[in-house]
Amino acid sequence: MSTASMPLIDHQQATSSNKKKRWVALAILMLPVLLVSIDNTVLSFAVPSIARALEPTGVQQLWIIDAYSLVLAGLLVPMGSLADRIGRKRLLIIGSTGFAAISALAAFAPTAEWLIIARAGLGFFGAMLMPSTLSLIRNIFTDSNERRMALAIWAAGFGSGAALGPVIGGFLLEHFAWGAIFMMAVPVLVPFLILAPLLVPESKDPQPGPIDPLSIGLVMVAMTAITYAIKHIAKVGFDTTLVAAVLIGLVAGWLFTRRQLRQANPMLDMRLFTNKVFTGAISANLLAMMSMVGFIYFVSQHLQLVAGLSPLDAGLFLVPGTLVAMVSGLLFVRLVPRFHPAKVIAFGMFLNAAAFGLIFALGGESNLVLMLAFIVMGLGVGASETLANDVMLSSVPPQKAGAASAISETSYELGAVLGTAILGGILTAVYSKSIDLPAGLSEQQQNTASETLGGATQVASDAGGTLGAQLLEAAQHAFDAGVVWTAGISVLLLVFAGFMVLRMIAGVDPNAEPAEH
Repeated sequence: MSTASMPLIDHQQATSSNKKKRWVALAILMLPVLLVSIDNTVLSFAVPSIARALEPTGVQQLWIIDAYSLVLAGLLVPMGSLADRIGRKRLLIIGSTGFAAISALAAFAPTAEWLIIARAGLGFFGAMLMPSTLSLIRNIFTDSNERRMALAIWAAGFGSGAALGPVIGGFLLEHFAWGAIFMMAVPVLVPFLILAPLLVPESKDPQPGPIDPLSIGLVMVAMTAITYAIKHIAKVGFDTTLVAAVLIGLVAGWLFTRRQLRQANPMLDMRLFTNKVFTGAISANLLAMMSMVGFIYFVSQHLQLVAGLSPLDAGLFLVPGTLVAMVSGLLFVRLVPRFHPAKVIAFGMFLNAAAFGLIFALGGESNLVLMLAFIVMGLGVGASETLANDVMLSSVPPQKAGAASAISETSYELGAVLGTAILGGILTAVYSKSIDLPAGLSEQQQNTASETLGGATQVASDAGGTLGAQLLEAAQHAFDAGVVWTAGISVLLLVFAGFMVLRMIAGVDPNAEPAEH
């Protein structure tokens, strides 16, 4: 071998080594991504156990699930700015440490109020994880082809985490108390905290965006008020409290938008929404996560409280759909050269509509129908989420890539909030209105049974005998009626949204490169 060829060989070896380091770093970064995503859905399978242990009201039950995603969605953008300022890896490590500590506290929550507060704390530290991972990936992978695949893996990992939540939750609840679903964060994050400082490179933004406390407060008020209004109308109906909550949310949202548009360097660049391609891609992300989380919310309760499956069996029941969700995104990426991304994304949304359509047409009582519907949904979520990220990044100028990523991450979490707030709210409202309570129950028992299926199941168990059997049958029938109504409304929403997104994204260049950060 000539000496002239030695530098070439060394260069090739160095390139190969650097490539391996990039993919190893991605594997490490996927640990917190999976954990945050799993936390969006794992709690749904613990709802029956938590209902028996803490006896939450119907509204408290929804807040236990939504407090996490609500805080997470509201803080993603400011935490992204903080990560740009102090270092993405540093904030990622701080967030992981706090997330593990609060998870341990949540595992031993003695009351529903305690658990809601703990879930909000998890949202606070979880908001430190998501922007940091995506920004680090963007800096680690400088080659456009590698970055596109890394982003597809990131999106597939997030979607897979949501689908894996029921399986992991079912396994843990089969063998441990409900607090185990929170304790699982510790063994996941400990290896991350050991490996990340060694193998993940640090990066900062030389010109970080501002951290605006007033804007943070306004967006949190807006999101909390609107979410409260959705839950309130499901439980109480139309009244002055609902009107007040909606007005507070709208005013806070208007003030937030106005403040962002007036700032030269806003915390959240609202001008990006004037780009209809960008808005269409973001909408697809939000609706995909909303569909998945809303579906898992009611199917987890049906499988355990109506079909009588154990938590583990219920989780395993969804494995086929989980596997489809894990691989479908990577498969659909390969269809872009043949089909326009707008068609693939809209097709994914129509698949989500078809999943709900199966339940609406065939009813929610059949376990086989639910399994088939979840498989169809896994295909749809994979198609729409994965390609929507690529379209979103390709639709904005390079200098706006960071802001666009923050909005994209926020759409995931807002979708998770709306999944339980809107779809769960519809289900709760139909259940409460349609349950036919048998005579012989006390007033307190009637109130508990009419709020949630979990509450009715507990009251039926306490009552026992013929009265308990009659109550359980009535509650299960009302719940399944609520599932059918929820599915029907979801079909209309997703079909309409699918056509709208198709029109909005139709002008995107399928060969455009994702924007550089």
